[in-house]
Amino acid sequence: MTGPEHYREAERLLRDEYRTDRSIAEAQVHATLALAAATALVTPSQRAAVRTIRSWHNVAGIKPSGGDAG
Repeated sequence: MTGPEHYREAERLLRDEYRTDRSIAEAQVHATLALAAATALVTPSQRAAVRTIRSWHNVAGIKPSGGDAG
């Protein structure tokens, strides 16, 4: 899973109306992995970096600014 995918899974697990102690623990693991992925964000190219940043913006609900072309 990518960092944004871990983030979405953590949100899904916490949003579930049938939360259990296990699902909360699983959400914590996914959130930790998402944080690790964001912290270790190193990409081999600018294009890959832009895609990764857009993935994080998408999962966080951040709308691109007008100057963010490409």
